[in-house]
Amino acid sequence: MIDPADIDRKIAQLLMLARDHYGVRAKSLDGAMRKIGRRVPSHIHAQAQILVDAAQMAGHPKLMLQADAARVQAAFEAVRAQFAAEDRADRRKGAILGTLGALSFNLIVLVVLLILFLRWQGFV
Repeated sequence: MIDPADIDRKIAQLLMLARDHYGVRAKSLDGAMRKIGRRVPSHIHAQAQILVDAAQMAGHPKLMLQADAARVQAAFEAVRAQFAAEDRADRRKGAILGTLGALSFNLIVLVVLLILFLRWQGFV
């Protein structure tokens, strides 16, 4: 049998990691995962849902007997590992470099089109 306080402690730890690594401020793990969205893979969302379901079962003693402690622990470890692996600075750097790459490509295409237009009109 899983201790309800243990599940609450695990969810609180995951919420702190979500706040630190993703900047998400939510009161529940379900809400935090919705705000995180596509920044984590779908299997991590499924693992977080296992924890949410276990927390809901924790309020009812007979339902708590159905919860699998090993599955809940494995789900917690998977979500925690994903949250801990997230690097906000690297994600920010990637977004900036992606934007600069797209901007430079567009400028190159614009210059090539300008040169072709000037050549077509006979100025070059």
